[in-house]
Order: sequence, then C-alpha cells, then structure tokens
Amino acid sequence: MMTATAKPVWLDIGPITQIEPGMAATLPVEGGEEIAVFHTMGGEFYALVNKCPHKQGPLSQGIVHGDSVSCPLHNWRISLKSGKALGDDEGCTPTIPLKVDAGRIYLLREAVVPGKAPPLASALAA
Repeated sequence: MMTATAKPVWLDIGPITQIEPGMAATLPVEGGEEIAVFHTMGGEFYALVNKCPHKQGPLSQGIVHGDSVSCPLHNWRISLKSGKALGDDEGCTPTIPLKVDAGRIYLLREAVVPGKAPPLASALAA
C-alpha cells in the first residue's frame, strides 16, 4: 500500500508502436495475473487483467471496438475504461492504471503485483 509521501512507481513496458491500433498484447506477470494491454483505433491505451468476468476468457484475444472489447468465448462486451460488463451482463474485470509518456507505455507497479518486485516480465508477448 502506498503511503501519503510515497510516489507512485510506473513500470516501463515498452513503446506504443509494439501494439497496433485495434489490437491487444499480453504481459505475463510473475506471481500475478496476466495483463492485457489494448490500443484502440482512436489511439487510446488501456490495461485490464486478461480475464473476462464471465468464464475467464482471454480478453486479449477479443475484438476491440471503440472503448470496449468482446470476449472471444461468449461475446460479452467489457468496457476498457472501467472493466465493467456492458449491456445486460454483470461483472467486472480489474483495470490497471496506465499512462503513455514520450511514446512509451507505463503501468502502475502497485496495481500489477502489490508488494512484490520485480513484477513484470521483460516484454509484452504478442
């Protein structure tokens, strides 16, 4: 847990060019949940735990449309902004704080694997 004086630690996971618009890449996390990083056609980036809240389908393999992704197993639509299931479906996938700076993608370390170091594999897996 971060204290009031602790600065957030952002992990550099690579250049934005490694994920084509409309696509996703996965980031294995030692001792934690796999992360899916999405690049929308509008140029936005989002990160979610790579599991649909319904049957844990791999969201990274779904179709990205707008600011949501369709799970490849049962077509549940998940908001990339909130992680919430859309429409009549109910459930939520954890989101991971992400920022883009100088053409690089950063994830908030604490949100990826709280209390562990180093939490990330060296590179995104396509």
